[in-house]
Amino acid sequence: MNGWIIMGIVLAVLVIALVVLYFVGKKMQKKQDAQREQIEAAKQTVTMLIIDKKRMPAKDSGLPQMVIDQIPKLMRRNKMPIVKAKVGPKIMSLVCEESVFDLVPVKKEVKAEVSGIYITGVKGIRGSLEAPKKKQGFFKRMRAKVEAASAEQSKQAKKAKKK
Repeated sequence: MNGWIIMGIVLAVLVIALVVLYFVGKKMQKKQDAQREQIEAAKQTVTMLIIDKKRMPAKDSGLPQMVIDQIPKLMRRNKMPIVKAKVGPKIMSLVCEESVFDLVPVKKEVKAEVSGIYITGVKGIRGSLEAPKKKQGFFKRMRAKVEAASAEQSKQAKKAKKK
């Protein structure tokens, strides 16, 4: 009997926590949608030469101190996608959207959609942009070798049956 009471209390606490998380998540989603609309309203297309791109903490990124101060304290240590680019005569450090970061080519000229210091989109000036192919992991390479070897053995076995 005593165990059922404890289980009921734990279950009630979990249900309350899930309800609170649902409403907090809904509120955060509304804030994110409002920010996305502001970014879309302020974006401009700019031609730039990409010098370098790295993932690094905000304090090492070369961003203005005012921007670093506005980043929440918990996020300051996280690595951010930073792009160093030449926009006109100026060399600037820009923050890149995570989904666009892999498409940004190094040492090439691109047309980028920029909202302040935030890159939201990239298009190639001369040709299309392709994401670099990722290296296969060790186990995927080994599996491919085994599959190729077994396919070769099955071909040899079929030839031996025909003779």
